[in-house]
Amino acid sequence: MKVLITGAAGQLGRGLIDTAPSGMTIRAVDRSDCDLTDTDAITALVRDAAPDLIINAAAYTAVDQAESDEEEARAINADAVAALVAAHEGRLVHVSTDFVFDGSSSRPYRPADMRNPLSAYGRTKAAGEDHLRDSDLLVRTAWVYTAGGANFVRTMLRLMAEKDELRVVADQIGTPTWAPGLAKVIWGLVDAGAQGTFHHSDAGVASWYDFAVAIQEEARAMGLLDRSVPIIPIATADYPTPAARPAFSLLDCSATRELLGDGYTNWRTNLWHMLRAEKYLG
Repeated sequence: MKVLITGAAGQLGRGLIDTAPSGMTIRAVDRSDCDLTDTDAITALVRDAAPDLIINAAAYTAVDQAESDEEEARAINADAVAALVAAHEGRLVHVSTDFVFDGSSSRPYRPADMRNPLSAYGRTKAAGEDHLRDSDLLVRTAWVYTAGGANFVRTMLRLMAEKDELRVVADQIGTPTWAPGLAKVIWGLVDAGAQGTFHHSDAGVASWYDFAVAIQEEARAMGLLDRSVPIIPIATADYPTPAARPAFSLLDCSATRELLGDGYTNWRTNLWHMLRAEKYLG
């Protein structure tokens, strides 16, 4: 099968390349290969690649910057999806986010739940979802990270080495998701012929504060940090940002688990795997 992967330089893109099943002929592109704000460039790329399947792992993910740059965020997160759909008759796999929800639910969000994004980023990702066909596959995820990427884990490691104290938001609840694990789930859904909307995050529940505490504990045990610093839980109101974020963004992944017939790994276990890879990278 010929597969075109966009966003190849990103966290998920690299995971998809590294975990691609045998028999897949991968063409992976990033922003230097194709400007996703240019519809003609997208059309030319798809025509040249002639893929059986497209996995769109590219996205404008600068959540706060999108508040003042919504036009470009929409071009990449929504208009590019429309262009990919128009240029490709086969199945498109598109990756979206928990930010399409408003965080007011009292239970994990199911794939069919009503969306109500709070931010420009969330609005543009929701708009991208709307361009998909019934035959396409939408995978929503949350709090993605991997070794060597730009993410919360690596930011925390840097700050823990530099600062004498950290203050981390404790009233936003979700689940971290290790990018290689997400990539394997996407390949599994592709192999199963999945269509429609599915959710994947790692198992368990955490706040950003919980995540930070676990990062420090695991990194100290692994020798990535030579000291511990106090981590103080704070409210979202104490750390204002341009973009509003959902206070609760747990995703109901039961349909994904049922289809793939497997359990899934707790976020803290995958954090250990990521930190081990981070230590190897130096």
